[in-house]
Amino acid sequence: MPLIAVVGAQWGDEGKGKVVDLLAEKADLVVRFSGGPNAGHTVSNPYGEFRLHLVPSGIFYPHTRCLIGNGVVVSPAVLLEELEHLQKKGVDTSRLSISTRAHLIMPYHTLLDKLEEEARGSKALGTTRSGVGPAYMDKVARLGIRAGELLDKEGLLQRLRFVLEQKNILLTKVYGAPPLSLEEVYDQYCQYGDCLAPFICETEPIIKEALEREEIILLEGAQGTLLDIDFGTYPYVTSSSPVAAGAFVGLGLSPKRIDYILGVCKAYTTRVGGGPMPTELGDETGESIRQIAHEYGATTGRPRRCGWFDAVAARFSAYINSFNGVALTRLDVLDTFASIKVCTGYKVNGDIIDQFPSSSAVLQRCQPIYEEIPGWQSPTTHLRHFEALPPLAQSYIKRLEELIACPISLVSVGPRREQTIIVRPIL
Repeated sequence: MPLIAVVGAQWGDEGKGKVVDLLAEKADLVVRFSGGPNAGHTVSNPYGEFRLHLVPSGIFYPHTRCLIGNGVVVSPAVLLEELEHLQKKGVDTSRLSISTRAHLIMPYHTLLDKLEEEARGSKALGTTRSGVGPAYMDKVARLGIRAGELLDKEGLLQRLRFVLEQKNILLTKVYGAPPLSLEEVYDQYCQYGDCLAPFICETEPIIKEALEREEIILLEGAQGTLLDIDFGTYPYVTSSSPVAAGAFVGLGLSPKRIDYILGVCKAYTTRVGGGPMPTELGDETGESIRQIAHEYGATTGRPRRCGWFDAVAARFSAYINSFNGVALTRLDVLDTFASIKVCTGYKVNGDIIDQFPSSSAVLQRCQPIYEEIPGWQSPTTHLRHFEALPPLAQSYIKRLEELIACPISLVSVGPRREQTIIVRPIL
């Protein structure tokens, strides 16, 4: 049975939560493999509307087990709040497991995230200030504290004493902030450990056994390819690898195992935070897209920057991830536009290029080359078959397929599960 990775193809916020929630109906296991509470997956289903930051979007199906993999950085406070909200809505969360190897976001991480962003001033990266970057820094610096350590209180105290001594020097000497109390942090995380103990376990055997039973497994990515630490618009990126290859390390999975990689794109482009975005619209059209689509961050509430579809960036994502298919979301947002533009190339320093540059400084100077496409000016939210779409909407989708060089398998025309057109079956 297939193992499917769902990956963002733009700067995140593409609608991965809805896509995973939809596909999870047939899945046995749904696994988050990267990112942290800086990811916000909005899901609308019979239980209500949810903004999930750490819990995989497959949690709503009673037959589906959900894992938070070792590649995720976990804020215990955020996770416990999320679990409590789900439970109050009648969702069974007992099927969730957290890898013992997943790193924890500590109080000094969120504090340092805020202080470092403030210190950058006008050069701030636009992080969510949720401590994700500093947590990944400590992971690489071998100063991190992992979820499994919550189960060993004596060992936790030893590790925390050593790390907090260093962090307090940084807080007080560099940023002039007050030190954190070892006793308070330790007591708080012991309480978190007591609450999360039923969920923390070795997740590698769970995945291994699911593969041996030939179960259907969904790998849920966070953020998007253009925010990848290596292939994104560096330094305006996240601190992990949200590309499909990140699933191998983020779960302890062999590259041979993945059968299908699904990229998720909006029918236009958005971005939150700093960094270049060639198709950004700072005019009434961009504001119109934002208002129609309610483009505000699920994690921070910040207004998203909006623009036309960037096929150069999407084609780059398709190449980096080797997409088998694309889920095109929010097509309905474009229903009222008389004319729609698609970026097919860039003009920079008098030259025309059709490759996504590695340098953010170069991308910042890129001017989009647009192809204008007539809009269909007809509602699509009620349609459930590709052939029922307005002919001009069908033409738009087919043109994007050509430009991305990848087939479009799903088209979303609204936030609910049923507002989805299956163009090519995945499961």
